[in-house]
Amino acid sequence: MIGISKLYCGQVEPSDALRYQRHSGSLPSHLLQFSKDKKPVVVWNMTRRCNLKCVHCYAQAVDVRGKDEISTAQGKAIIDDLAAFGSPVLLFSGGEPLVREDLTELASYATSRGMRAVISTNGTLISRAKAAELKRVGLSYVGISLDGGEEVHDRFRAVPGSFKKALQGIENCQAEGLKVGLRFTINRRNAQEVPTLFKLVEDMTIPRICFYHLVYSGRGSELAREDLDHAETRAVVDLILDKTRALFDKGLTKEVLTVDNHADGPYLWLRLQKEAPKRAAEVYELLRFNEGNSSGRGIGCISWDGRVHADQFWREHTFGNVLARPFSEIWTDRTLELLPQLKEKGKHVKGRCAVCRFLSICAGNFRARAEAVYGDVWAEDPACYLTDEEISPNNEFHGATAS
Repeated sequence: MIGISKLYCGQVEPSDALRYQRHSGSLPSHLLQFSKDKKPVVVWNMTRRCNLKCVHCYAQAVDVRGKDEISTAQGKAIIDDLAAFGSPVLLFSGGEPLVREDLTELASYATSRGMRAVISTNGTLISRAKAAELKRVGLSYVGISLDGGEEVHDRFRAVPGSFKKALQGIENCQAEGLKVGLRFTINRRNAQEVPTLFKLVEDMTIPRICFYHLVYSGRGSELAREDLDHAETRAVVDLILDKTRALFDKGLTKEVLTVDNHADGPYLWLRLQKEAPKRAAEVYELLRFNEGNSSGRGIGCISWDGRVHADQFWREHTFGNVLARPFSEIWTDRTLELLPQLKEKGKHVKGRCAVCRFLSICAGNFRARAEAVYGDVWAEDPACYLTDEEISPNNEFHGATAS
């Protein structure tokens, strides 16, 4: 993820991360992306069940009725291993995690073991009582997904009224003092909704929003043809930058991030080269700390059935199952071919990625998209929108602290 507000508006300096020796166990959450040890944040898709039917669901969710494959006791054993391994954050996702009655019990257990617990939810099941319960167990953050205004959102979610229920969920979190933010996945059917989301952030006093680029996976693979082209992506990123700056200039220090396209980092740096060269040098240093795509390195995923993946979007490759072997053992197994390679992507990427001057701060972007389009895990990411001229090693850095 790229912290747009942190980098573009100067809300974070390189010294802020260095103060904590960039160790994931000591870094506050807003600096975690700059850790050097990269113990994985783990996304646990704890259920496949969901009360909505989103067209872009990467988990290919199923009906809310049914039984989950991992029990509460097994979930606690997984948490014990993750905590001992040093994973700083456990993100409970789905499906819809709130359909599991033991969510708060498991979140409480994670926090008792020293982990930060967060959830990714559609927000429709967060009553005032549930928000109070989540606050009471020490949940750090609730990310609620929206796809635009009411008409667009309800069309994406395929359930009328889901927008209003999500907004009520946000208000319930706020009423209980629980940090809540928005998640928005960009594609051709809703890119025009970006200003709507910024307005919601301002009007509802929401402190954080994450803009996700489309990843071709799950039901989202059907939307691959609806991903923005490179020119459209640049325009949307520029719009996000402009809107973030406008909020900052009004004294509204919102946290704005983009996720799942690490070309955003170099693109932001290139823009700052023109606008504020001194800040550009500081941003380049922070991007080097970030190190780009973290699939299989700084982020991992456990599926509803226990399978371990490099991230929550890329399920074509499984490295083991936590019901048979601890996550910590799977994650550090050097005999697995692909997983160790993902921890050093720069040695394996091909095409434009292999010769890109930004490889050290992007790490080749998303392997899932490369495989989906070219059938090759190590091919260039088709969603990279930087031009050949921009990525050329022959270009000068003009004062950036690159190495």
